[in-house]
Amino acid sequence: MNTVYDVVIAGAGLVGLSLAPALSRSGLSVALVDRGSMADDEHAPDTFDARIYAISPGSAAFLRAVGAWQTLRCERIAAIESMHVEGDAGGSLDFSAYDLGERALAWIVEERELRTALLRTVRRAGVDMIGDATLDALMWSAPAGTLRLADGRTLEARLIVGADGARSWVREAAGIVAEPKSYGQTAVVANFACERAHHGRAYQWFRADGGVLAWLPLPGRRMSMVWSAPEALAQTLLAENGEVLSARVAEAGGYALGAHSCITPATGFPLRFLRLPTSVALRLALVGDAAHGVHPLAGQGVNLGFGDAQSLSTVLAERGPVSDPGAPILLERYARRRAEPVLAMQAVTDGLARLFGPPTPWLKALRNAGISAVDRLPLLKRALAQPALR
Repeated sequence: MNTVYDVVIAGAGLVGLSLAPALSRSGLSVALVDRGSMADDEHAPDTFDARIYAISPGSAAFLRAVGAWQTLRCERIAAIESMHVEGDAGGSLDFSAYDLGERALAWIVEERELRTALLRTVRRAGVDMIGDATLDALMWSAPAGTLRLADGRTLEARLIVGADGARSWVREAAGIVAEPKSYGQTAVVANFACERAHHGRAYQWFRADGGVLAWLPLPGRRMSMVWSAPEALAQTLLAENGEVLSARVAEAGGYALGAHSCITPATGFPLRFLRLPTSVALRLALVGDAAHGVHPLAGQGVNLGFGDAQSLSTVLAERGPVSDPGAPILLERYARRRAEPVLAMQAVTDGLARLFGPPTPWLKALRNAGISAVDRLPLLKRALAQPALR
């Protein structure tokens, strides 16, 4: 079976799912292919997903434009209305949505909730969805790219989009090579019920061991933890039972929300930095984690991916007399639009991760003084917050 499309998207993660309806709305025929199932996940309504995302106002606006954001259940979303950041030697910094003229600094959404909303949006958009598919080969010609599946089917498109994550098969098949650089840390994530209300406040602590601990508000008296911990500590945290982990996390945060009770098992994700020489090639564009990798300390990984999807869909919607969605002029336009915001966010997150890594005494004093100095300069603080908001 041979099927011809304008665009084939390989990878049905959140970014690929958001891109598919955005492209379909501009009149392009789109197929979405993934190794996994594209059925809605079945889960008990009183449970929480350990994997959560901090969705920026800019990303929320894009998701609303494609028709997914407004279908999310309000009771499963929590707003970050303020954020308190502490250095490893007394420096502190506070952000407020009110001061920045925003309803929220970000919105905390479970992965499964957002995935379900996007899957339904993709179905309504008339996108062809091909799940449980093993990608076998990717071939190129001047007029099209051809994706062959292990069952013998081939999908031909004038543009192939790689949205298949940090270890992208599409990226490797296209010959775009870059070795991810390990931070020597694992992000340990888990959700907790808390003794005290969080009042929409997020917390982040830069720790003396080079790790970063973040607490993000969930609906009710609950919070989600992301602890970017050195490998040895991460393995210890992952091995602890819920009671011990709860006590350790509460103590690490100075009992800011009182006692904790673990409500999801801890899960770990290795942290890597990825910068590619290019995000486009002949009839190919990369989006999301297939195109870049950042440290999660700013919670911007998925937002960069949604920014990719929004930029690519906008470029193709505004293609004018250029009917070919895989034309080099359009792909180069997409690459230029994304280069600056991606490089800027990588510079900030990687720079902070390195700045708070070394235990050098004089550097510790300097970086904590810098945090407190930024807190006293509202214009600088606003300038730092705007890229993350948008």
